Amino acid sequence: MAAVVLLAILLVALVYTVMLYNGLVTLRESVKQAWANIDVLLKQRHDELPKLVDTCKRYMQYEQETLEKVMRARAAISVAQDQRNLPALQSAETELRGSIGRLFAVAENYPNLKADETFQQLQTRISSLESAIADRREFYNDQVRLNNTRIAQFPAVMIAQTFGFKEAPLLKIEDEDRRDVDVGALLRTP
Repeated sequence: MAAVVLLAILLVALVYTVMLYNGLVTLRESVKQAWANIDVLLKQRHDELPKLVDTCKRYMQYEQETLEKVMRARAAISVAQDQRNLPALQSAETELRGSIGRLFAVAENYPNLKADETFQQLQTRISSLESAIADRREFYNDQVRLNNTRIAQFPAVMIAQTFGFKEAPLLKIEDEDRRDVDVGALLRTP
């Protein structure tokens, strides 16, 4: 009888351990998928930016610096993605969002550009991508929070340490992105 009870306890412990392990795997994969979703949107935006810059170049002869900032930030994001360098990516993303905001604000000074159908479509597309990226960042951070919380809780922490589950990094908002936007400064031409 004692052997049956011991065997039952071991079986329950084994099933529980497998369930914990599978739960941790599910969370880890959810974090990866959430990041992949952000990556897809970043790639789409990455592909749209040269079209926007080319459209703007036709009208904005004196705004070369603004256009170059957009392209430099785009290149920095690409490098950070390739290197999987989250802090560099966050910094480049902040720079790009600021540059795009400046570009759209400066476009207000060019009525022909604002009226250009291609510009309007690209502006709408990039703005919708920015919103989708923000939503995906929030979802990613939720998945990271769930993952990081779970691998720190007992008894899952023992399984996590045994099988090498690691905390995932949160996407943080830069201080620059928390400040109020100075619309007047954005509308001033350099």
